[in-house]
Amino acid sequence: MRSLLVARESLQIALRALAANKARGVLTTLGIVIGIVAVVTTMTAANGLQNRFRESFSAVGTDVIYVSRMPWVVMNDFFLYRNRPRLDLREARELEARLRGRALVNPSLDSRLDVKYGSETIDDVSIIGTTDKQTQLSSAQPQSGRFLMPFDVNYKKYVCVIGSDIQDGLFKGIDPLHRTLRIGRTDFRVVGVMEKQGGSFLGGPNFDRQIFIPITSYVRAFGGRRGQVDVNVAIKAPSQEAMGDLEYAVIGEMRKVRALRPAEPDNFSINKLDTLVGTFNSVMGVVLLVGLLVTSISLFVGSIGVMNIMLVSVTERTREIGIRKAIGATRKRILLQFLFESSAICLMGGTIGIVLSAIVTSIVNATLMPASLSLPILGIAVLISILVGVAAGVAPAYRGARMDPVDALRYE
Repeated sequence: MRSLLVARESLQIALRALAANKARGVLTTLGIVIGIVAVVTTMTAANGLQNRFRESFSAVGTDVIYVSRMPWVVMNDFFLYRNRPRLDLREARELEARLRGRALVNPSLDSRLDVKYGSETIDDVSIIGTTDKQTQLSSAQPQSGRFLMPFDVNYKKYVCVIGSDIQDGLFKGIDPLHRTLRIGRTDFRVVGVMEKQGGSFLGGPNFDRQIFIPITSYVRAFGGRRGQVDVNVAIKAPSQEAMGDLEYAVIGEMRKVRALRPAEPDNFSINKLDTLVGTFNSVMGVVLLVGLLVTSISLFVGSIGVMNIMLVSVTERTREIGIRKAIGATRKRILLQFLFESSAICLMGGTIGIVLSAIVTSIVNATLMPASLSLPILGIAVLISILVGVAAGVAPAYRGARMDPVDALRYE
């Protein structure tokens, strides 16, 4: 109870000292404000990038394994992967037969072509040849119309399902269902429009700028001329818990499909969303660390300013310190008084910084990416403000607490 009374008294004295020197207090907090805005904005931006990453790649699926020639993230020799044999449709169908009853298997092909309807053209659109199982692999579903059906694949129908960006860019408010657009040099009839999934992330795939067509029609229209295709096979696990066992099973079955000997290395890649998440988290960890180190410089400069002002304050109030000590104030009370004063200055700067950061965050959220101030970030900002205040006030407070009361009373 006594400690609370001492703390309350010290805080009141500190606030009165700040009120008596408003201009000096405001100028002193400026460095802390800049530092807190920099720290909070950096952490919020990192949080926003993580949200955008999860939003952009949610369609990939966390319970799906992808078999392809190339890994998504190339960490070693690129030419080692480029020289691997292509994964063809025969191998994809054999793998599907081997995994039947254990997992859902969906082969796909993709390329980038120009798309045209009437006088409107969109360049470099992602064209995906797939099957009716595509919608079972991700959360994306048609917003209008339907998706591909088994008979579309079996009978090589020239039908397509377009993304929302394709609808907006080509049809300009016209209902695209049952209209014919041209992909490359081949006409396809639109049977469905996918729901909007959000834009691309840092140059990644834009899931709204895609067109799905039957894989058999894809081979007939675009893959048959060169006779070479490079298939990607998506394999959906029956549950998240079965992912580990399924991965080993897929590797084993693919090695059998390709007749690899035990000593031969895999000539295919197993890709999962965890691969992207792990790489992204590693990169973001480095970026966040560098950002915080840079922004900490502004906090250090701000703390030096607070320390200088507190040293001036101690010097100006030497007689006050002498009087307080003469009537019984202990070193502890003098020390707490100046520590509370420096902490109050930094806390005030931190509060202003948080308000400005909230404004910046709302602008970023409205224009660039989903970002918001979370309670942990606010808690860290307040804690940093208090710690900087304590660190900046230690030397001035210790100097004031060690003053001799007689010398302090004679100070002019």
